[in-house]
Amino acid sequence: MKTTFNMLRTSGPKRIRIADISKEAKVSQVTIYNYFGSKETLLQEVFKNYANNVIAEFEDYMNGGHSLKEKIEYILFMEKKYYNELSPGLIKELLIDDQELTRYVEEVYKEKTLPLTIRIIGEGKKSGEISEDVSIESVLGFIQLFMNQYELILGMAQQSSDLDKFLDGMVHMFFYGICGKP
Repeated sequence: MKTTFNMLRTSGPKRIRIADISKEAKVSQVTIYNYFGSKETLLQEVFKNYANNVIAEFEDYMNGGHSLKEKIEYILFMEKKYYNELSPGLIKELLIDDQELTRYVEEVYKEKTLPLTIRIIGEGKKSGEISEDVSIESVLGFIQLFMNQYELILGMAQQSSDLDKFLDGMVHMFFYGICGKP
């Protein structure tokens, strides 16, 4: 699975062959087929394992007593890390022809990611870090707008003269807009 993950990061799912995985991992093709049944199942398991690890790491941090600002900063900076591990384009390529994997992602979002995000927003409202005048739905919408453009934003950050300063500016605008703190 580790070999497949590493190959996936550089080759994409359609270019990976069981023969190449077998050679790189130093196991027989028969062993791979006996254990996983198909390349598609192996790719599903690799992606699910990766996603489960990311979610566990995310949950641990979110439950660690951090401020809302620290949590948002963590999310933004971890997105950069995850983008470098598996780009959104690669994930789309994995999901486009795999209904089972698409259902898995939707299930994880509904059962884990969304409830945790709503809880974090609620905690932010309770602590005064998020205005009472802003609904949970509005915050979720704003986050969705941001995430829909995340690939573009990361590209802009990487082209900027100072990646960290660019991302710090994005965090600032996320919390305070372009005018700063009231």
